[in-house]
Amino acid sequence: MRFYLLSDNVDTLVGMRLVGIEGDVLHTKDELLKALDFVMQDESIAICLLTTKVVLIAPDVISELKLRNVSPLFVEIPDRHGNSNIGDAIDAYVSKAIGVKL
Repeated sequence: MRFYLLSDNVDTLVGMRLVGIEGDVLHTKDELLKALDFVMQDESIAICLLTTKVVLIAPDVISELKLRNVSPLFVEIPDRHGNSNIGDAIDAYVSKAIGVKL
């Protein structure tokens, strides 16, 4: 079982590689969909880390994967600028999952 990173910038990928996490840098929805297909086909990947900007490329697709997929686990991490609010993303995810606005 291993981690895999889908990032919007090389800096995050290089930092993760220092701790042994492989990944891809993507900028378009087509690249993201191909990478997600790869991640879901590879049974050795247990956790897929996604930077906030990657999630914003196709938020509906990522949200659906978080809700429906058992494996791998998709986890959003802040990008290198740290200017996103992960708390809002978590609130939206939980609200969609339970069907009640928090």
